[in-house]
Amino acid sequence: MNGFSILYLGCILAGFALIKVPLQGMLAPLEPLAFLVGVLAILLFSCVLIFNGLVALLGMRKI
Repeated sequence: MNGFSILYLGCILAGFALIKVPLQGMLAPLEPLAFLVGVLAILLFSCVLIFNGLVALLGMRKI
């Protein structure tokens, strides 16, 4: 497995963590922004993993 694939999985987990983080006090207004960044991270890195998997499956290049 490519090292970047593990990095992408870590980024997806970080996105889930951003969605679930409870911001309190002065950081409470930033909670919608943290949710948005988390969702975008999950979508972006999931798409990259799917693309890399398809490229490897079709044999265009090795990962």
